[in-house]
Amino acid sequence: MGPFTISQLQQFSGIKAHTIRIWEQRYNALQPARSEGNTRYYSSDQLRRLLNIVSLMNTDNKVSELCALPDEKLNRLVEKQAVQLQQPVVPEFEFYILQMVAAALEYNELRFDKVFSNAVLRFGWKEVYVNIVYPSLNRLSLMWSTSVLAPAQEHFITGLYRQKLFVAIDAQPIPVSASAKDTWLLFLPEDERHELGLLLASYLLRQAGKKVVCLGADVPYDSVVAAVKAVKPGNLLFFLVHKDDPENDQELVSRICQQFNTLHIYMACDVARLTELKKPRNCNLVHTVQDLVSVLEV
Repeated sequence: MGPFTISQLQQFSGIKAHTIRIWEQRYNALQPARSEGNTRYYSSDQLRRLLNIVSLMNTDNKVSELCALPDEKLNRLVEKQAVQLQQPVVPEFEFYILQMVAAALEYNELRFDKVFSNAVLRFGWKEVYVNIVYPSLNRLSLMWSTSVLAPAQEHFITGLYRQKLFVAIDAQPIPVSASAKDTWLLFLPEDERHELGLLLASYLLRQAGKKVVCLGADVPYDSVVAAVKAVKPGNLLFFLVHKDDPENDQELVSRICQQFNTLHIYMACDVARLTELKKPRNCNLVHTVQDLVSVLEV
């Protein structure tokens, strides 16, 4: 993973390149290396450090203080913040979450498969994805941000989850006919490529008997417009996963909500991403998998 340019750091963190350079000069926040052509480039450790600083900006700590902290102290602050925001986990699910994490650390597909199969037999597919898969992914994300988990380990376990989700989705019956109210169009906007949440939403919607048209990741806006015209869905669900400039987020969300104002629009994103985003009235927020489950239960 990496190296990264400063433009990529801007894309991943939502912090403008100019601001990143100021943080480097004033606070020694990052220490980029230099190519033979004297171009800055950043390692995955530097990216992780920047993301941790940004994730703590809405706490009581000043940016100057965060930038001056060593990685170890930043990690401890991130862990503390994550504990405060973490949804409580039912004890009977905690065992399986820990086993999934252990399988990732060991690159142990056999262990993962045994634990996953046991969980499905005990709780059923839906409970496993809502109460085990989703929380374990949050746990793994925290472990990556605090340097406990290597990028390869995260890719290993998410790849296994993707395989299981494809199987679960394929096992759901496809509605022969469906009204617009029960038809959902799912997509990730351009430059969004982390599709695990999209697959999980697709499974839950199909499991609830909805017709799902999933366009996948990195979909050009014109393609979304064409698909809406052809499919005529009643619901539109898109994900904002990686950080971007607040201006870009605002332009995209406003454009979608204005152009498709006759649809029920759902945007899935992290709460922290909304600090500088004005949400249109016809945009419904989905912060967690439980939020989507609640929508389907209405």
